[in-house]
Amino acid sequence: MDKAKPSLTLAVLTIVTAIFLFDVQGAMIKHMGSQYPVEQIIFFRNCFGIFPSVIALLVMREWHNNGRQWRLSRWKFALSRGLALVGAQLCFYFAIINMQLATATTLAFAGPLFLTTLSVPMLGHKVGIWRTLAVLLGFAGVVLVLQPGSDAFTPIAILPICAAFFYAIASLTSRFFNEDTPTPLINIYASVGSIIGAILLVLFAGKWAPMTTLADWGWFIAMGSTGGMAVLCLITAYRMADPSSLSPFEYFGIPFSFVLGWVFFDEAPFGSLFPGVLLIIGGGLLVFMRERQLSKKVLDEADGTAHSKVE
Repeated sequence: MDKAKPSLTLAVLTIVTAIFLFDVQGAMIKHMGSQYPVEQIIFFRNCFGIFPSVIALLVMREWHNNGRQWRLSRWKFALSRGLALVGAQLCFYFAIINMQLATATTLAFAGPLFLTTLSVPMLGHKVGIWRTLAVLLGFAGVVLVLQPGSDAFTPIAILPICAAFFYAIASLTSRFFNEDTPTPLINIYASVGSIIGAILLVLFAGKWAPMTTLADWGWFIAMGSTGGMAVLCLITAYRMADPSSLSPFEYFGIPFSFVLGWVFFDEAPFGSLFPGVLLIIGGGLLVFMRERQLSKKVLDEADGTAHSKVE
């Protein structure tokens, strides 16, 4: 029992580090967006993004013990998940470049609401009263942040919500693979699909700005490396502890993005974020709490069944 506590503490620290690195990456993207097209930023992000998953796979003892399999039975489906990720990146990166960083990040936290809603048609889950209340609460928060009908509203504000939708699809489709399939391997296929999607995006848009200085290359390398380390930390954290114990800590991304936007871009969107941000966080936490209760109930029932068989 004592050994579990340090593991959970380390997992929490790891996921908070991941969230901070994701926000730092967002700040870098916002900085580079004034010089380079979003399509080019997405390409380099995905090129660097594959490395943390490769590293995570290579250090997995289970993968080595099972013969170091690289091929997935549903490899076409695994690659296609990358297209959803490219869609999410296109929406979110364009949003943070053209919006205040904290506002775009906050709206993107509509993800848990989409996860709950989409789990019904995609996974056949049943949404009870508590989950329905959570979705409605979070939706109300999104509306308050968007401020539709007011002078402060801009159509670009819809993009982070679209990004949350695409991220939710990518997350839910990862559950279509067998439980014994290594998560890093699934992510590698998604990264390859993302790179292909990014190349097609660049060719279709025809936007590419030449990089003539070492400083520009440094920014892209830093952006990719930071995002890569964030992915590696996120994968590691969720392998160390139960997701329901860690998911609430992802909301640290909101204050992190607020501080980064304030320090580096002189942004302080107090008026636009409150009180909507509180409802978004409340709805998300309600989803996580309900998921945790249901998971505990399933475990308790399984333990009860096991004990009855032994008796």
